[in-house]
Amino acid sequence: MRIFHAVAALVLTTTLGLANAADGLIAVKSPHGAKATMDRLEAIVKQRGLNVFARIDHAAGATKVGKTLRPTEVLIFGNPQGGTPFMECAQSVGIDLPLKALVWEDASAQVWVGYNDPAFLAQRHGVAQCPVVENLRKALEGIASAATAN
Repeated sequence: MRIFHAVAALVLTTTLGLANAADGLIAVKSPHGAKATMDRLEAIVKQRGLNVFARIDHAAGATKVGKTLRPTEVLIFGNPQGGTPFMECAQSVGIDLPLKALVWEDASAQVWVGYNDPAFLAQRHGVAQCPVVENLRKALEGIASAATAN
């Protein structure tokens, strides 16, 4: 019976993981505060030779209209070397480029770095077998891991 429960738990966990990943957002916990995490993220993106196009502070925007929002910032970045091959697979991918990363603090004060899974984007645009997807996935994973490292 214990084996049955272990197998059932494994199947359930795997299924839930896939369901959570199905929305295309990969989220990584950060041990740092929101501003520190975003500063680290931006520095790493620049160190890796990517262009930073914008850093958007949604919480500051909310303040301008008399609202409050926990720390929430988006970094928009990329370069033609990574984006162009993806768009060669499907030009419509351009709607999802440049790449973006979101840093936010949740209701329990946990900070996260989130980004769109390139495989999800490829599937969305009907080019699941696009050869550049794996390189983009590795690059984003590396950037997020470095930004959230202790």
